[in-house]
Amino acid sequence: MQTISAPQPLLSLMALLPLAGALLLWAVPPLGRLARPLGLLVSLGVLGLGIRVLTLFDASQASTVQMAETRQWIPALGAHWALGVDGLGLAMLLLGAFLTPIVLLASWGDVPADRQARFTGLVLCLEAFIVVIFAARDIFLFYVCFEAMLLPVYFLIGTFGGPGRRRAALKFLLYSLAGGLVMLVGVVALMVNSIPAPDPTTGIAGGPSLLISDVAANLQVSQGAARWIFLSFFLAFAIKAPMVPVHTWLPDTAEQATPGTSVLLIGVLDKIGTYGMIALVLPLFPEASRWAAPVILVLAAVSIIYGGLVAIAQDHLYRLISYTSISHFGFMVLGIFVGSQVAANGAMVYMVAHGLSIAGLYLVTGFLARRTGTVLISELGGMARVTPLVAGTFLVSGLASIALPGLSGFVPEWMVLTGTFSVSTALGGVALAGVVIAAVYVLVPYQRVFTGAPDPSRTGTPDLEGREKLVLVPVIAAMLALGLAPAVLTSTLDGVAEQVSTTVSRQAAGDAATSASSATEGITK
Repeated sequence: MQTISAPQPLLSLMALLPLAGALLLWAVPPLGRLARPLGLLVSLGVLGLGIRVLTLFDASQASTVQMAETRQWIPALGAHWALGVDGLGLAMLLLGAFLTPIVLLASWGDVPADRQARFTGLVLCLEAFIVVIFAARDIFLFYVCFEAMLLPVYFLIGTFGGPGRRRAALKFLLYSLAGGLVMLVGVVALMVNSIPAPDPTTGIAGGPSLLISDVAANLQVSQGAARWIFLSFFLAFAIKAPMVPVHTWLPDTAEQATPGTSVLLIGVLDKIGTYGMIALVLPLFPEASRWAAPVILVLAAVSIIYGGLVAIAQDHLYRLISYTSISHFGFMVLGIFVGSQVAANGAMVYMVAHGLSIAGLYLVTGFLARRTGTVLISELGGMARVTPLVAGTFLVSGLASIALPGLSGFVPEWMVLTGTFSVSTALGGVALAGVVIAAVYVLVPYQRVFTGAPDPSRTGTPDLEGREKLVLVPVIAAMLALGLAPAVLTSTLDGVAEQVSTTVSRQAAGDAATSASSATEGITK
């Protein structure tokens, strides 16, 4: 894989700045009084660095790793501090940098002043891991941060969540650790079986290297061993994504976490699952990816239908939104493994679009809960007459989630559908059924919560205030921008999508069609 070196270590700065801010807040207690503005300032600084990276990024070579930084870290293991981004990595970095200050601003009133330093520090620490994970070009570096980022998420859920926060945090941690431990087996196997290529001039083999490009070029294992190593990585990413049947941690976590934590966890961090499939699984294990594609496509189809149907049955808004995400992740995985360049491009744009819509849904639901004291659909009704701005922003976010034309979700979902139909009519039919189900799980709850006559006790409930408007306006603006000008992102990701689609066999997708149809029929019955 070709790389373009960075003129400045901007990616390292993007990672170190929020980490330094977190350490400063924790190490200097008097700064706790300034935690909110300091955290916001640091996160805006990271966003500024991200924009600088964007201006230096050559979109015409978006499939090439750019802004590359490589330094020796642990020579005995072949581990490097190696950062760099292609078009997809940059898109995810910018999404995380965009949403972090919004989360800090939205959480201004959710966390007591005496605990703001801890909360803000955890969010900044999490942002540092987000940067490294989506920019890592070394497998060991990726794995270390993949595991380490569990700690700030665990404490954000377990310390600042709802009454069942400790159980939800523990469940999240156990699922994630299980996936990480399985991946560790695969990482060790790669270290043992990645034979360094000899120097072309001397003929002497170099030292070990866990750079993704080096491992992909030098991995020497049997077909069977490669498949087992593939499964160790894929299982970890399927848990993170999350895919059925390893999804059950997500609804419990989303129910108990603060809205801001859910935005970062589901809107950004869970994309590590789909990103890892594209950035690690496909280039390292192309044959195993083709071998497993039929089963993965069936699981993606099941996730689309199952997540949507269970979402319809929910009375708790946070759980409802979490199940819609399971359905959306099914679309992303379908686009990645179906073997169509159009669908792969759509899946990657979907990752960004879903992050925006999920941010809008969780944040505005949090604002509604702050006013009413509940997120149970059965206890709400007629809120549009009392809080029209809350109702309007929820509706816009929901419509973006179900791919209304002109909003962020439309183009990526359309691309996944058309790309899937070009390969398999059966899988395309399953995805289309998921679109119909999506309209039900968004519009019916909206009708129950916001239309009709309001409860007299809700009269006088305040609508969105200034800070809350400041939070939601950029999110909705981003949904509109991506919906009206998607070519900026689709054209940038097209080269990456071509690499993805050529790795996965079209025949594998065809082999999955019959199984997907029967599996979906069983679910709907």
